[in-house]
Amino acid sequence: MALTLYRRHRKECEGKHLEDSRSGEFEEGRRGWGKKCACLIHVSGTLGGKFNRKQTGKSSWDEAKVVASAWEAAQSWSTVAVAPVPSAPAEFRSDRVAISTATAAFLANREGAQIAPATLRKYRTFVRQLTAFAETQGYVMLDQFSAADIDVFYGTMKLGARAKGKWLGTLRAFFRFCMHRKWLQENPVTADLKPPLGANRVANKVPFTDDELERIVKACDVLGEVTWKSGDRAGVWTGEDAKDFIWVLAYTGLRISDVALFDVKRLRGNDIFLRAKKNGGDVFAYIPDWLRARLEARAARFGHMPFLVGESTRLETVTDTWRRKLNKVFDLAGQFEETPTPHRFRHTFARILLERGVPVADVADLLGDDEDTVRQHYSRWVPERQARLTNILRGAFEGRVSVSGG
Repeated sequence: MALTLYRRHRKECEGKHLEDSRSGEFEEGRRGWGKKCACLIHVSGTLGGKFNRKQTGKSSWDEAKVVASAWEAAQSWSTVAVAPVPSAPAEFRSDRVAISTATAAFLANREGAQIAPATLRKYRTFVRQLTAFAETQGYVMLDQFSAADIDVFYGTMKLGARAKGKWLGTLRAFFRFCMHRKWLQENPVTADLKPPLGANRVANKVPFTDDELERIVKACDVLGEVTWKSGDRAGVWTGEDAKDFIWVLAYTGLRISDVALFDVKRLRGNDIFLRAKKNGGDVFAYIPDWLRARLEARAARFGHMPFLVGESTRLETVTDTWRRKLNKVFDLAGQFEETPTPHRFRHTFARILLERGVPVADVADLLGDDEDTVRQHYSRWVPERQARLTNILRGAFEGRVSVSGG
């Protein structure tokens, strides 16, 4: 009587199958079967008049069949000379690392580096994307990724040139992290995987002009009441709510996600806590009395996180909600030379400070950037730069014969 082979799933099953549940080769080959795993394959049946169940010690169906065939040929459950079995493929090595383990370690490493929350969110998004792709391929273990898989994965990212270039940097960082820990014998992210053209082009940092700011605030005044509904919750928001949000963006240089989850605990008198510097010391942004009073009034109405207003506390949801609100205001404000976005208030914050002669080092502190970044992105509004260029030109042409049109 032929032996029956089946996989017996253990508690630590990478495919998250129920402990002690069983599956057969045909079942696992069917469409819709869950994740692959490295649980061992067993056999059951009668040999030499004795029924038994026994573990083959193999995770591969082909290798388990070799072992079972040898037992059948000997008609004995005792140890027999088994024909040489091909070495287990990489995906069944006992020292393999699961994708879930590698990604969790990578995020823990990034969290330990105390990077900015916005950057950490990008790493988390990347991990979700990688995990989702692995699931579509049926991959559980890290070393199942091939260079061809990474090419396909990279090709699925529908991003702009600069965003895709940064995303590729994150992809490389993850697999470099894995290589340093010797979890992989070869890096599947090959050197010929290049960022798209334009990925290294410096982004245009376009702040709002004073006229555009004035039009945006006036648009808030004509907005009226806007009703919203989310599940069993409903409410109304107005242009005054939008103005509160916009003024915090403009007066602090914070990103939309930071303002969406703003906590009044960050408010200390007229100072709003921005961040703790890596080399020690805290950075604050000053706000006028009237804005502090508006924030305190909002907190009295809505709680210590005044921009949640009873809706979801999930960052992506709250941020997207405020983005839609601001888009309504932008639509009412008329035409803009550049597409209006919430992030342009951060650029406006930098522009106003630089135009008033605030040193680049101080602006960099407030933005959480370094001086070189500020000079690169906002050089147009750095007075000292233009003064230096003016002096260079004055010196270059001083004493030259004047040229007049005739």
